[in-house]
Amino acid sequence: QVQLVESGGGSVQAGGSLRLSCATSGLTDRRGSMGWFRQSPGKEREGVAAIYAAGSTTSYADSVKDRFTISRDTAKNTLYLQMNSLKPEDTAMYFCAATGRWFSSPPLGQYAYNYWGRGTQVTVSS
Repeated sequence: QVQLVESGGGSVQAGGSLRLSCATSGLTDRRGSMGWFRQSPGKEREGVAAIYAAGSTTSYADSVKDRFTISRDTAKNTLYLQMNSLKPEDTAMYFCAATGRWFSSPPLGQYAYNYWGRGTQVTVSS
C-alpha cells in the first residue's frame, strides 16, 4: 500500500524560506516520477516541480524556477521541496504525488499521477 505524508508547511513572511518533506512508503516502481503540486481555493491544482524516482532529471513550473528546488533522499524514502524567496502568491495547500509510469520528462500534469498525499498548508504574508 502506497502512502505519502507531507510535512513542513507553515506561515512565513514574503522573502522567507520553507522546506517541505514527503515521507513515502510502498513505492516500488523506479521508472516513475514524484512531484509537488499546489492548490488555492477556487483554483486548479498546479504542478510545481517533479523529479524522476530513480534519476536527477527535474521539471519546474515557470512561476517557481530559480526559487524552488525539488530533491529526494532514496535512503530515507523522502521527497523534498526547498522553497526560497517566497511570495504571497505561493500561498496554497501543497501536495506530493507519485506515479509508476515513465514519461520522457518528469510530468507536471496532475493526471499523470495516481498516488497523492493529503497536503500541507503554506501561507506567505506580505
